[in-house]
Amino acid sequence: MKKILRILGIVILVGIFGGTIYFLYTKSKKQPDLFETKTPLVDNVIKKTVATGSVVPRQEIEIKPQVSGIIDELYIEAGDIIHKDQVIAKIKIIPDMVNLNSAETRLNRAKINFEDAKIDFDRQQKLFDKNVISYEEYKNAKVAYDSSKEEVSAAENNLELIKNGVTKKAQTATNTLVRSTIEGMILDVPIKVGNSVIQSNTFNDGTTIASVADMKDIIFQGKVDETEVGKIVVGMPIELEIGAIEKEKFDAELEYIAPKGKEENGAIQFEIKAKVNLRANQFIRAGYSANANIVLDRKDSVLVVPEGYLKFEGDTAFVEVETAVPQVFEKRKVQTGISDGINIEIVSGLKKDEKIKGDKIDPKKQKEEDKKS
Repeated sequence: MKKILRILGIVILVGIFGGTIYFLYTKSKKQPDLFETKTPLVDNVIKKTVATGSVVPRQEIEIKPQVSGIIDELYIEAGDIIHKDQVIAKIKIIPDMVNLNSAETRLNRAKINFEDAKIDFDRQQKLFDKNVISYEEYKNAKVAYDSSKEEVSAAENNLELIKNGVTKKAQTATNTLVRSTIEGMILDVPIKVGNSVIQSNTFNDGTTIASVADMKDIIFQGKVDETEVGKIVVGMPIELEIGAIEKEKFDAELEYIAPKGKEENGAIQFEIKAKVNLRANQFIRAGYSANANIVLDRKDSVLVVPEGYLKFEGDTAFVEVETAVPQVFEKRKVQTGISDGINIEIVSGLKKDEKIKGDKIDPKKQKEEDKKS
């Protein structure tokens, strides 16, 4: 009995030892690599470049006053639609005391001269009616009287202009009423009632009362890198993507490429402009940041594969095509066309129903996916 137990124990130990050796052998044995396979697709390939920039009005006008003073009334606010020559503000003149004193003095002198000329004219007219003096003497008195009368009127107007910025005879032609020079939308009103403003002149730009622009005429203004500028031409279609308007895209047409670039952050950038074609129900606020997708080339309904599946040896491109035996691949030279950075066109060398070698399959991920399924 003891002998049988001893033999059985030896057999069990040998079995355990052999099982351990086999387990370690199978575990250390390298598993063959598995690769994903993918069949080519028929799809559209669009080669494009992206320019960053913003949408702005083609023409934005700053309305500035022609006289200095204080804003007495303001008739507009940002967002209002206005017409050309529409009054947007009224300015109250704050007269300079030196000029005011001079104007009052001029008026007083003009009145004194007028009274003297009137007395002389009345006397000369009586003498002329009695044929005592000649017509020439009467005419000189009449001219002096009319001139002094006109001088009084001019002095009064000058005083009114200094005090109020407008004369009684021409109240509609006053500079105190600020008018819009174009038709459009008020974009910004940087001043308030009571603010002092400076007139526009040769030495000063003047205070901006409002910014006005035609929001129906919008352009995209952006920059393109020097490596891409040679691939674009005026007239190319552009698709605008505006960050603030996620679900809508806008059509545009390239209409300007700067002839000279500017260095920014170590790279040469060229300014571009594109006209945005707005539909009847579309509206864009000025200053939105946008990306312009410029289509450089396009192929529709062509055979494509993921660009990462291509291998290169010098100038030659090839793919690895699966043979009749699964996971056995052969190298195949292919001719490629345009690429959009994700997919690339296959011109020749590959058929639609063939499978090509892709990325290596991770065994751990594969087991996890198998468990989930």
